[in-house]
Amino acid sequence: MTHNDQAAPPDRAPAAPGEPAQPTAASAGESSLRRAVFARHSHPLSAWSRWASIPAILVPFWRRSWRPVTGLAAWFALNPVMTPPPAHRDAFATRAILGEERWLADRTLDPRMGAVNAAGSALLAAGAAAAWRRRALPAALAAGASMAATLYSWARYAAIEDRARAAGDAERS
Repeated sequence: MTHNDQAAPPDRAPAAPGEPAQPTAASAGESSLRRAVFARHSHPLSAWSRWASIPAILVPFWRRSWRPVTGLAAWFALNPVMTPPPAHRDAFATRAILGEERWLADRTLDPRMGAVNAAGSALLAAGAAAAWRRRALPAALAAGASMAATLYSWARYAAIEDRARAAGDAERS
């Protein structure tokens, strides 16, 4: 199968050879909702506060209580929409979040990001296991490593956004 012969993703209609697949009517609502969420989440306050919250995910495991999950779930649900869209789009966190949005729409932009994200998730899972066993140092190290993996993924996402801008994709720039 050549690049032009690849099947369109499920939310995209097939296009003529050499042209990108077009969004389907079914995906238009999802796409506009994703755009609205990412427009706000790309504010540096939203992005950085969510990043800083990563260790809080370990609290229910450490306490062996699921009560904190409600608060955490509310925070992680509200965080991406609690801020207005950023006034400027040059900040690292803004470029990273907008690049993530581009990657979610087209994972061929960086095929290795799935593995990077899986590694970050595995580190966080290791932190949860250590927190469950109440091993403070391994839990803290795993949470820190997961945060570092997130920063690494942000750098890759920011590069995706930077490449799109350099190529003249001014849709959101």
